[in-house]
Amino acid sequence: MRRPLGGDDRGQVSVEFLGMLPLILLVLALLWQLVLVGYAYTLAAHSADRGARAGTATEGGGAGACRAAAAHELPSSWRGGATISCGAAGGVWKATVHVTVPVLFPGAGSFPWPAEGSAGAAQEVPR
Repeated sequence: MRRPLGGDDRGQVSVEFLGMLPLILLVLALLWQLVLVGYAYTLAAHSADRGARAGTATEGGGAGACRAAAAHELPSSWRGGATISCGAAGGVWKATVHVTVPVLFPGAGSFPWPAEGSAGAAQEVPR
């Protein structure tokens, strides 16, 4: 049996896949980065919420408890670049947490803007 003059196309899929592999990896890295940005904002908001609630406690509350609770909610690899501020105004404890947004994974580098989360909770009045 004769072979076609143009040859066959065995291996064509492999060659096309190798050509597309850098684009596929780039898209996956961009999607992962978007997940990290969203996770950074979620961590900052959750940490601020816990801090604000801890600051309102009638026993052991205050700015120190607010900062400690907010820091405790952050994973250890995210605490290094976090800034936590707490304060009371008008019967409401407010906590604000700024977390650095990492590039691809925490500790590798960070973007110049922080993810910010803020929360408030009404102060408890002792009876």
